[in-house]
Amino acid sequence: MAHPALTVSSTAFSHGGLIPPEHTCDGAGKNPPLDIEGIPGAAKSLVLIIDDPDAPNGTFDHWIVWNIPPQRSIQAGSAPGEVGRNSMGQNRYTGPCPPTGTHRYFFKVYALDTQLKLDKSADKAKVEHAMKNHILAYGELMGNYKRKK
Repeated sequence: MAHPALTVSSTAFSHGGLIPPEHTCDGAGKNPPLDIEGIPGAAKSLVLIIDDPDAPNGTFDHWIVWNIPPQRSIQAGSAPGEVGRNSMGQNRYTGPCPPTGTHRYFFKVYALDTQLKLDKSADKAKVEHAMKNHILAYGELMGNYKRKK
């Protein structure tokens, strides 16, 4: 089912551009700022999932956040909602840190018609299951990162 589009952008990098080192394991490791346009009026919350489909052992989940208030911006270095478990088993943002080559990082934002009732042990699969049939709109921003050796 197609959903209306959200426009997700960042002042730190453009779509398809390079993510600055300060938002990666080579810098401060804080999440980049995000701007979200087109949030439906009926939205009760946002979900943000950042993942890397180019990871050697399958998609690596960097940050899972739900129950973000339906706001137009997420500040750098913030925790805008409830933070779930990433692929490191941690409840926090883990910056890009590809072992080899250039990887793509997808910043996926979903506008929901509800708030999710999940505990902090929830991972991406649990969040995706819980938000099924509640998505009002969706958008994504993709950034690249390659470590300088």
